[in-house]
Amino acid sequence: MDALILIGGEGTRLKKVVNDRPKPMAEINGRPLLDILVEYISSYGFKRFILCTGYMTDYVKDYYNDKEHSFELVFSEEKTPLGTAGAIKNADKFIRSSPFLIINGDSFCHVDLANFVDFHIKKKSHLSIVVTEIQNARDFGSIVLDDLGRIVKFNEKMDGSGKLVSAGIYLFDRSILSAIPSGIKCSLENDIFPKLVGQCIYGFYTRERLIDIGTPKRYKQAKDFLETHSICKK
Repeated sequence: MDALILIGGEGTRLKKVVNDRPKPMAEINGRPLLDILVEYISSYGFKRFILCTGYMTDYVKDYYNDKEHSFELVFSEEKTPLGTAGAIKNADKFIRSSPFLIINGDSFCHVDLANFVDFHIKKKSHLSIVVTEIQNARDFGSIVLDDLGRIVKFNEKMDGSGKLVSAGIYLFDRSILSAIPSGIKCSLENDIFPKLVGQCIYGFYTRERLIDIGTPKRYKQAKDFLETHSICKK
């Protein structure tokens, strides 16, 4: 199964503390977060990665070209910013599997990916999203599930209602790609997911903590947490 990692954003809010590299290459315990994500995904048997790049693509290419690795690595580069959904559509020509995994490159949630894949298959889901609980969903937007785990509503950021949020980990069937326009900047959360409500889409709940590095404060919190995490050791 293919694994796409979204790493094309500029990360403007983090530039006060990380301004010489793309946000997913910010270091935690001496390693780029992206390296930690790749190791985590690889531990579940994934052998083919598609890196959806944009900002400072060459930095990422140089890093991996200088390293030996046991997996296939494909770069899907966007020439102009396309947003999270646009980046996935741009990678369409490289995607070989259905379903395929997508993960945000600026966050970490240590969910069991094998269980997530099993859930997706058993539900015959077209789109599955890992969801977790946080105290304040205003910065993230929240997700509402019914008793069967189907997603029935996406609340926008700043709404303040609900505590379930996306952990930035998804399983897509290829059919979902048809909902994303080509060559246009668009967001999964704002432009695509709300249109899919009512279709066969599910939320996979985990108690694992969601860590993201979107701001200097959250980057420090992520470092404090992840530097004690076994998968983040050198």
